[in-house]
Amino acid sequence: MIQRNAYAKINLCLEVIARRDDGYHDIVSVMQLVDLHDSLTFTPASDLIVECDDPSLAEAEANLVWRAARLLQQNAGVTSGAHIKLQKRIPMSAGLAGGSSDAAATLLGLCELWGLELSKGELRYLAAQLGSDVPFFLNGPTALVEGRGERVTHLPATLPGWAVLVCQSYDLPNKTQRLYAALKKQDMTDGNTTRQLVHTILREEFPRADLLHNSFQRAAFATFGGLDRTAHLMLKSSGRDAHLSGSGPTLYTLFTAAQRSRAHALHDTLKADGLNTYLTRLITTKP
Repeated sequence: MIQRNAYAKINLCLEVIARRDDGYHDIVSVMQLVDLHDSLTFTPASDLIVECDDPSLAEAEANLVWRAARLLQQNAGVTSGAHIKLQKRIPMSAGLAGGSSDAAATLLGLCELWGLELSKGELRYLAAQLGSDVPFFLNGPTALVEGRGERVTHLPATLPGWAVLVCQSYDLPNKTQRLYAALKKQDMTDGNTTRQLVHTILREEFPRADLLHNSFQRAAFATFGGLDRTAHLMLKSSGRDAHLSGSGPTLYTLFTAAQRSRAHALHDTLKADGLNTYLTRLITTKP
């Protein structure tokens, strides 16, 4: 049996540059793994079987694990199957890319189970076919992501720290597509903030709040009712702004390692207010 964890990500910075001719958008982003994770186990089987402990799991996410397995099987000419068990902990459709992380973990876990020796380039090629965020999860914990998400440049890990996540649930079909469609010209930027953040990380400095930009901020706050109230509560409780991950609706606040007590206090306060809150560590070594 093979076991792998699939970690959530937050976007320390996410800038949408422009809409492409193929209908997608060019982005530049710094992505960061946190230790909130799903768990997958892989055992030999005669066919491909995917089980999940969450009965409310969105069909698209369940299929992404299966699609990753089938894609690898077909491209590598594998005739064996696998029994995959997925234990969900990452909230779905929250801007944390849990499904993409599961897909990447599936590629890596099945390579080990089936004894495959694919190159990094071959794995990246398969990952890019599964989704824009999937290639990042082959390269964590910290990376610069460009294009549709297929161009991933490994960065030195950020300094140790904490992220308090608030993941309120919203029923919004086709969330990512709708948020992209809601973007206006003034939401798009030139990537300069992301480049400044990259230089900050290369200088081994903890990310500054003024560099934690997200092009979806306006559209997300207009789309997800009550998100502004959640952000205000996070600011009031911590004295720090809340930042959007992905296209939302997850909001997060960062703390350095030395500010552990403040991170714990914010987590406990938000929990007491009934918010779906997670206290997570920034991952600083490759999982």
